[in-house]
Amino acid sequence: MQDTVPLDAETKVAERPGDHKAELRLWLRIFTCKMLIEGVVRRRLRESFAVTLPRFDVLAQLDRTPGGMTLGELSQRMMVTNGNVTGLVERLVAQGLIERRPSPTDRRAQIVSLTAAGRKAFRAMARENGDWIGEIFGDLSSTEIEQLMRLLDKTKASARKAIAGGTT
Repeated sequence: MQDTVPLDAETKVAERPGDHKAELRLWLRIFTCKMLIEGVVRRRLRESFAVTLPRFDVLAQLDRTPGGMTLGELSQRMMVTNGNVTGLVERLVAQGLIERRPSPTDRRAQIVSLTAAGRKAFRAMARENGDWIGEIFGDLSSTEIEQLMRLLDKTKASARKAIAGGTT
């Protein structure tokens, strides 16, 4: 009996190119790259800092907004529900990495922001993460990175146009 290695979706599509459009193959290639990179980042964050990628993302959003933001603003920026953000924030508050305070303009809202310890911890994580990403893309030249960025910008604009036009 011959051993079979499970194939990713992109490889399966490549084996039957007549069954799929080039756009589907492109989507699968992008998705595969995203999953590979995200998996490495998740694992390294967990092993090096005992933090999950969603918690890292909360810290990154708050690092960009030194004055803090409401939970609603945070959930919008992260493109997740308020319920998801609330659980993440509670755990980060318990760790002493972020703090909550009442909004001065809306008694129903709370502002969340990084503590000094949170800012220090996030910046250490961000430095390491930058090194990991540099390593992952290390085989691409600066010209190739610029070309890929231009193509991904065009892809993003095309996706937004399709969404705005109601074709998706």
